[in-house]
Amino acid sequence: MGLDSRAFRDALGQFSTGVCVVTVVDEEMGPIGMTVNSFSAVSLAPPLVLWSIQKDSERFTPFYDSVGFAVSILSEDQAAMSNRYAQKQNYHLEEDSFHLGCSGEAVLKHCLGSFECKTRERIEAGDHIILIGEVVEMQCDSGARPLLFFGGEYRQLR
Repeated sequence: MGLDSRAFRDALGQFSTGVCVVTVVDEEMGPIGMTVNSFSAVSLAPPLVLWSIQKDSERFTPFYDSVGFAVSILSEDQAAMSNRYAQKQNYHLEEDSFHLGCSGEAVLKHCLGSFECKTRERIEAGDHIILIGEVVEMQCDSGARPLLFFGGEYRQLR
């Protein structure tokens, strides 16, 4: 007997997460991004992080094929940015919303923190691929509050 996928998704929604936008600079499409909440730390030595992408995502190929990526952690005032890059067919980065980091990856401006990574592993896991990146550059701005996601909607720290 299998689990009901909607019930499973609702149960997962009881775990609060931060919200990130993962970006790559694709040779054909230019800088693109997608909203994720699957971001996690893996290792301190070496510094590794992970995120996952659904295999049937329209953005799968450029992210899977990229040699690197950047993860930008969103602040509570960036919900509109999260919504934009969560939409299908709306993945090109707005011209003034990012800068190219030291690694050459697109890093979103005004975010809480960012990690520029070189793709180290791609692991098949059900209907997703887990991408593990080695962090080569990072920045942190602890002055703002994070954008959180819980129970299917954005939340704020109190």
